[in-house]
Amino acid sequence: MSEEAAAAPTAAPTTTKMNRREFLNFAWLASLGFLMVDLAGVTYLFAMPRFREGEFGGVVTMGTIADLPPAGSPPVNQPSVKLWLSNTEEGVVALYKVCTHLGCLYNWNNQEVKFICPCHGSQFQPNGEWIAGPANRSTDRFHVQIVSDDGTVLAETDEEGNPVPLPDDPNAIVQIDTGRRILGRTHA
Repeated sequence: MSEEAAAAPTAAPTTTKMNRREFLNFAWLASLGFLMVDLAGVTYLFAMPRFREGEFGGVVTMGTIADLPPAGSPPVNQPSVKLWLSNTEEGVVALYKVCTHLGCLYNWNNQEVKFICPCHGSQFQPNGEWIAGPANRSTDRFHVQIVSDDGTVLAETDEEGNPVPLPDDPNAIVQIDTGRRILGRTHA
């Protein structure tokens, strides 16, 4: 090593102080970054589906065939999952509680033996078929599946949403998938 290099003083690291403007810019950008991370997290949690069994949007177990009301009896209201369970002569059908006209919640009328929408008077049969009123189609339906104790599918709704005929096994379980909505038939 040469004497000049040895005699040269080593350069001390220079530190520059952050002035007020730089500090405020840094604080502003850091807070903006935290805000963006928070918004991204909230958006992700909001967008995640949270359909669990027994809730609207998931599969709901309604009990066994023996638990169903007899055929021809008034439909059973299931307000927690927004449906009417109707046991007609043709079979079981799960009707979405929202009117196809403008989205009001229709009700069952025991005296007239039909569903009547309180908002604009649309009327539907116990199986959800349109009778009268401004609705342009029959009620929407949910997919119904009847399974045995071992999980074998005994009967289920077809693509058109027709009522499901009941099998002879009274212990078969009735399940409704409220995530699979079948649009009602349009009328002329």
